[in-house]
Amino acid sequence: MTTKDPQPESTASELFQQLRALMNRLRGEDGCPWDRQQTFQSLTQYTIEEAFEVLEAVETNDLDELRQELGDLLFHVLFYSRIAEEQQLFTLEQVIDGILRKMIGRHPHVFAQQEGASATPVQQIIDNWEEHKRRERLLKSGHRPVSVFDGVSSHLPALIWADKIQDKMASVGFDWSTAAPVFDKVAEELEEVKQAAASGDPSATEEEIGDLLLTVVNLARHLDVNAEIALRRSAHKCQQRFRYIEQRLNDQGRSPVETSVDEMEQLWQASKVDR
Repeated sequence: MTTKDPQPESTASELFQQLRALMNRLRGEDGCPWDRQQTFQSLTQYTIEEAFEVLEAVETNDLDELRQELGDLLFHVLFYSRIAEEQQLFTLEQVIDGILRKMIGRHPHVFAQQEGASATPVQQIIDNWEEHKRRERLLKSGHRPVSVFDGVSSHLPALIWADKIQDKMASVGFDWSTAAPVFDKVAEELEEVKQAAASGDPSATEEEIGDLLLTVVNLARHLDVNAEIALRRSAHKCQQRFRYIEQRLNDQGRSPVETSVDEMEQLWQASKVDR
């Protein structure tokens, strides 16, 4: 099997079919040895990396990189689907049909709205979405008791996972009504971290640090802040400021290891102004 060179004037549908043919070729008998040996399990680490590279491109507003990374992520969808087809588990058509049906079902305010009806409020849309997902989980569960955590993957980044767990508990009323008591809880958890650290017990310290982080995520949620995004932005800012230090020192023919902490702190403060 051969694949054609993509043409600029080709439609998205035509290009998609070319990409699918390329995947089939890579997984074929005369294809790429590395691609042929991949499994669902072996691909997961690369899929996670690709998803975060999409996020990185968005955060840095690098649109050319975003275009490329979205292509990489799309390729992974085809990769998993091809492996499934080879094992006669499901097809790419079923993947696409499934998401079409799901999105149409979860958007009754778009696809089932009566003519002349007023626009559906955003909060009602969110509530309807969650109710639709709840009904889907109920159908899938059979006789197994349904949990608010059904559908929440523990493989998510820890901050996102913690936020979703707390959000699910809040959906059934287990939550503080305002942010005020959460501030108090953060202070309480911080004090427990200090006590655990003073005890010299690494296990207890780890546990209390975890409790503190969980509570900070809860505080972020009450303040309508996405904890994952907030931390990533702060990490970017930290990195940029230290790169400023490295650049300033490099201009002087020096490196951080040759510089005192006090001098680096001065440069750190200068980086906040010299932006």
